[in-house]
Amino acid sequence: MTKLFDKAIELYDAANSKDPNMVKDENGNDVPKELIYSHRMLDMINRYLPDADEVAKLSVAAQHIQRWTSPRSDYPMNRKGYHQWRTRLYGYHAETATAILEEVGYDEDTIARVKLAIGKKDLKNNKDTQILEDVAALTFIEHYMTAMYENFPQYDEEKWIDIIIRTWKKMSADAQAFALSGDLKLPADLVPVIQKALAKAG
Repeated sequence: MTKLFDKAIELYDAANSKDPNMVKDENGNDVPKELIYSHRMLDMINRYLPDADEVAKLSVAAQHIQRWTSPRSDYPMNRKGYHQWRTRLYGYHAETATAILEEVGYDEDTIARVKLAIGKKDLKNNKDTQILEDVAALTFIEHYMTAMYENFPQYDEEKWIDIIIRTWKKMSADAQAFALSGDLKLPADLVPVIQKALAKAG
């Protein structure tokens, strides 16, 4: 990676370090929620696609940059409100990240590609966007699926099978293969449900 990349990640980290929402890391330390998310995304792409270019790594690192500034509670608490919130976030994260890349001095092509990926544009045809979706799904499975399972005890097994299938279908064949390779730490308590979901997904 280049000096520009290192500087961009430094500024991403500075932005995410302002997150007032604290979570525990693997060592039990309190860390800003979006800072550790960014680090986990970078760790995942380095494991899944170690030869990925700077655009891919800049995109995954800024997937949730300063997300706390646009809380879910600002939108109606229904499906329509959820989609409005998510759509607004795609644009916000893209603009926030690319402003940093402009400050660092990246070229227009790199900035445009990162903006397209984080904005979740042209998912089925844009390689950068699909890589971002793959890394987000893999990171969710390894780090966040168990917490979601614990936070939604009202979900029965069929609901969880549906969630897993929808996550699986967002992933490319390469990401699916990585998830099953043994290199991804699957949430132990959910392995039986994951196996049922994948069998149902075919």
